[in-house]
Amino acid sequence: QVQLVESGGGLVQPGGSLRLSCAASGVNYKFYAMGWYRQAPGQERELVATCHLDGSTTYVDSVKGRFTISRDSAKSTVYLQMNSLQPEDTAVYYCNAEKIIFGIQRREYWGQGTQVTVSS
Repeated sequence: QVQLVESGGGLVQPGGSLRLSCAASGVNYKFYAMGWYRQAPGQERELVATCHLDGSTTYVDSVKGRFTISRDSAKSTVYLQMNSLQPEDTAVYYCNAEKIIFGIQRREYWGQGTQVTVSS
């Protein structure tokens, strides 16, 4: 029912930009909060950005002002625009969907991830 497929990752030079896409089938934004996580080698998976049920967004401090999460219900796609990329942003980026009813998480879904490498 719910499937998440990330795309848009790749190799970019420091200071460059990438836009990640998450094709989210079976997702109704009325009931699903969407997010982007990342995991670098040897590190814990980190929540980077969230688009909540009401459309508001939150970000981890390290990406504020550089990353933007957005959603397009018509295309059933969630984006992560990443600007001013730096080597510390290198990680596998995962799309996440949380089904939330009455403020309670009911189920969680994950994509398979897309690699982002920031290097000269």
